[in-house]
Amino acid sequence: MNYILFDGPYRNNLLPFTYTRPVADIRVGILTIRQKWESYLEYTTTTVTEDYLADKYPMVEMEDNIMINASFLPNMEVSELVKGLKHNQALFNGEDVIAFFAKEGEEVKDFSNFEAIDFNGEIIKIEHTWDIFSKNGDAISEDFNLITKGRQSQPIPTTLNTIKPENIFIEKGAKLEYVTLNASSGPIYIGKDAEVMEASVIRGPFALCQNATVKLASKIYGPTTVGPYSKVGGEVNNSVLFGYSNKGHDGFLGNSVLGEWCNLGADTNNSNLKNNYAEVRLWDYKTEGFAKTGLQFCGLMMGDHSKCGINTMFNTGTVVGVSSNIFGSGFPRNFVPSFSWGGSKGFVTYKTNKAFEVAEVVMARRGEKFTNKDKAILVHVFEQTKQYRRE
Repeated sequence: MNYILFDGPYRNNLLPFTYTRPVADIRVGILTIRQKWESYLEYTTTTVTEDYLADKYPMVEMEDNIMINASFLPNMEVSELVKGLKHNQALFNGEDVIAFFAKEGEEVKDFSNFEAIDFNGEIIKIEHTWDIFSKNGDAISEDFNLITKGRQSQPIPTTLNTIKPENIFIEKGAKLEYVTLNASSGPIYIGKDAEVMEASVIRGPFALCQNATVKLASKIYGPTTVGPYSKVGGEVNNSVLFGYSNKGHDGFLGNSVLGEWCNLGADTNNSNLKNNYAEVRLWDYKTEGFAKTGLQFCGLMMGDHSKCGINTMFNTGTVVGVSSNIFGSGFPRNFVPSFSWGGSKGFVTYKTNKAFEVAEVVMARRGEKFTNKDKAILVHVFEQTKQYRRE
């Protein structure tokens, strides 16, 4: 059987992160959504996504295909139901389709002729950007069980101070000495060749992915995920870094999500709680206004390739788009459009040629190439987001 992940109805709710990737390649928990499905299905997936992303994330269609809504995170029960789908069958969770069977070239416009199978069990669904951090604890626990099942952790170094060591898993090549790991409130996963430097204190649920680093004397509260090749320091609480991003210095990051190739300057801080303890509103790209989140704690949402200078201060519920550069004193506004350059005193357009120069240098430092496909995606995002900038 061929499995294809599609963006589903919540793709625009997940901007700015889905400007540069399909929903399937969002990281929540230890793994991306795609990696989770591929682990359960034991099959490589492809993607139905926006046309401008298709060159980098192509679809491979075969005679028989099962289409999967990437907003749903798999578990053993639902993945078995997905694998068992037959022609003209669809799996639902409430009003939302989880998966359906499609023949090659078949266009499914509605499910009125499908046999509907209802799934009423527990399942995690990512509908909004803030779900990425607010549901991260459950996702870490699910991934931890999936990744570590039947496997043995590397020995826990004798210099570590640990609480609930049975909930700690260390992969080969990881380095950590003289740190405290408290896994009493959730599992702690230390990925391959990752490093936790001395005097750091970490409380689970926590995931440090492959080749990621926790800097000296960091304080990390779960649920937090530090994606591959990312670096964190200072104080971090309930946040997700997708990968290749840095918050390497002192300062606070809480209830936040950073995409890939982001960098927070030294002593950058974000507010995650309003002074009046009111519900946080967050920029909504669909309505082009600020929407209720239902959350009292909500911090920073930063799209790929965005950066800020030292001592930057972000207000509660700030959304920064793709490839923006923020600097200077004072609080920037709580919606910064993609390709913006400036700060509290105002923004100008960050031209693509300048943004590409930086991206090439930054990615080369990690041994990655800034490809023509990457450029084409960012050019499209630049044009698509013009309406939000004051040119």
